[in-house]
Amino acid sequence: MSVFQSSTTVLDSILFRDAFGTPAMRQVFSDRTFMARCVEVEVALARAEARCGVIPEAAAGEIARLSNAETLDFEHLGRETDIVGYPILPLVHQLAKQCGEAGRFVHWGATTQDIMDTAVVLQLREGLRIVDEDLTALRGILAKLARKHRDTPMAGRTHLQHALPITFGYKVAIWLAMFDRHAERLEQLKPRVLVGQFAGAAGTLASLGDKGLDVQAALCAELGLGVPSSTWHVARDGLAEAVNFLALVTGSLGKIALDVMIMASTEFGEVYEPFVTGRGASSTMPQKRNPISSELMLAAGKAVRQHAGLMLDAMVQDFERATGPWHAEWMAVPESFVLAAGALHQARTALGGLIVDERRMAVNLAMSKGLIVAEAVMMGLAPVLGRQQAHDVVYAACRTVADSGGELADALAKVPEITKHLDRAALDRLTDPANYLGMAPQMVDRVIESAGR
Repeated sequence: MSVFQSSTTVLDSILFRDAFGTPAMRQVFSDRTFMARCVEVEVALARAEARCGVIPEAAAGEIARLSNAETLDFEHLGRETDIVGYPILPLVHQLAKQCGEAGRFVHWGATTQDIMDTAVVLQLREGLRIVDEDLTALRGILAKLARKHRDTPMAGRTHLQHALPITFGYKVAIWLAMFDRHAERLEQLKPRVLVGQFAGAAGTLASLGDKGLDVQAALCAELGLGVPSSTWHVARDGLAEAVNFLALVTGSLGKIALDVMIMASTEFGEVYEPFVTGRGASSTMPQKRNPISSELMLAAGKAVRQHAGLMLDAMVQDFERATGPWHAEWMAVPESFVLAAGALHQARTALGGLIVDERRMAVNLAMSKGLIVAEAVMMGLAPVLGRQQAHDVVYAACRTVADSGGELADALAKVPEITKHLDRAALDRLTDPANYLGMAPQMVDRVIESAGR
């Protein structure tokens, strides 16, 4: 059966898989890669046990030489896994055959979850490396965009209405600061998440006598993983943290996507995703240019957040070996990483070539006829009228503009209480949005400098 005929989800669909994921991340979490990681763990275990005097060195050498993930019979693995419920016993059967006489020492003292958990951690290490690369690239894109538009005025909006002037660079710097924090979170979680698992049937290492902890440490050293302070067969906070980290990352991507989608709407027209012929086209409306990357980012983020909740639910496990929650991770972990990689790829595409219409930003900023800087006038009058009286006077002038049209500066110039203290030049200066940006440009500088870029 072809890939096209057998695919059932957007993650393996020949139509949608590169919209919601990337080839690199799919490869990390593919069946073949997972089984290769399991073989890697079994080989590392044999080496560790030989080093600790648990199994013969010659046997470990043969296991390392003869174990071959490339020649595994995956059809047979699939059939046996369907019967057993887990792929490790079927794998051990095949490795034992591959290794001949030394095969009797494969999987010595281990339990299925030891091998699978450690293999997943190896996948996570590579998956997080890819995420790290994407975060670094995206932060570079955002820093460049923030720097370029440090002083580009635009309307700041609260509750979807004009609030006060900001700069587009300030908006981007807020996005950038989120991803600086995500990069920091990623470094902080690695020591907690990238930890090996080797503890035996009930987690006590009883089958290895007094050599258990030595073998555990040696195995982790072989694989370059941290040594757990205690068995984590049913303590799943590390994996839950990894997926919830991805939920934070895609949540931030969703915020950016929503901003871009609204700003790209016809009524705003302030930014556009990069133009590629046919990208975002409609089958019936030739004029359409839909923000496809942003839409995919938003959708992927929603799915990852669902998986984050599933991982939290899967933390509730019974006694020393769970009766089901562990299996939920098999769905949530790979899908979360693939979706997050897809969303990051879409973000790099959209933001790396983002088209910024500064002229339209200026037009939109002037749309309120000066009302957007009413606070500036109020604060200019407050020292002489008092804050509340200044508010009331300016509020009345704003109502005049809202009801009768015209510019705020003109309405203010007709109020004696105001002209007594402010001449027309002062009113024009106060009602120019470019003069009321606060510390927005300086905040851009601070964000760009804070991560040592």
